[in-house]
Amino acid sequence: MPRASPFIEAATPADAKAIASIYAHHVARGTGTYDIEPRSVAVTAALVSDHIAKGWPFLVARDAGGDVLGYAYASQFRPRPAYRWTCEDSIYVGPAAQGRGVGRALLEALIGASEAVGFRTMIAVIGGAEPASIALHAACGFAHAGRLESTGWKHGRWLDTVYMQRALGDGSASPPL
Repeated sequence: MPRASPFIEAATPADAKAIASIYAHHVARGTGTYDIEPRSVAVTAALVSDHIAKGWPFLVARDAGGDVLGYAYASQFRPRPAYRWTCEDSIYVGPAAQGRGVGRALLEALIGASEAVGFRTMIAVIGGAEPASIALHAACGFAHAGRLESTGWKHGRWLDTVYMQRALGDGSASPPL
């Protein structure tokens, strides 16, 4: 029986080619990432492997045929030890799958997976102040936490960065662990 679309599951390094292709589209045409050169398949596979090794969620959304529609992952927000409980989300949906609920399905699954590994706060760092990303995060319980003006230069213009935040699990109501 075919799976309902989208089907969310853990990514593997074998998904790197599809993930790199989606990311390359966003690097070339979007403002959600401030990268200006796409990642290679090898670098993407290493990113997936690193997340798996650290126990951090890295998810893909698949259509009924198994093709990758989008992906999402959570990384420690900053490298210093006290940030251990705070993650930053990254979500990218392929152009053909945009507007079909894939981003929301990925974000909802990522929130649950991030809670399951012990993260207590999730931060969204939204490059280009992308309205669709802001709306998606707000719909999933994120609150506006700040805006940094003219922080990136891409596609011939200055871009703002919006920060949004939401609690995971108990949030700050109790100590971690």
